[in-house]
Amino acid sequence: MSKHAKMLTVAGAVAAAVTAYAHNPAPAQAQAMEKCFGVSLAGANDCAAGPGTTCAGTSTVDYQGNAWTLVPAGTCESMELEGGRHGSLTALDRDLPA
Repeated sequence: MSKHAKMLTVAGAVAAAVTAYAHNPAPAQAQAMEKCFGVSLAGANDCAAGPGTTCAGTSTVDYQGNAWTLVPAGTCESMELEGGRHGSLTALDRDLPA
């Protein structure tokens, strides 16, 4: 799958989530978020992308295992990504930069 196709897939998933939220807004305290490791595309992580990085947007590899993105609580581990990957609530030792 090309990088462009990956970006479109992730963008579509985000757009669907935003649209669903816009039509069914939950109270702020009910919309809990959690850190989900291994789901960000390169440069699209929220923060803490492991050794050698500083914060948001510093991951260098798609699905970098030690980079996280905030997602709605309860959705992280059920996310299905390219190559049979799934999100994780803890940092992963996969897809780390060389």
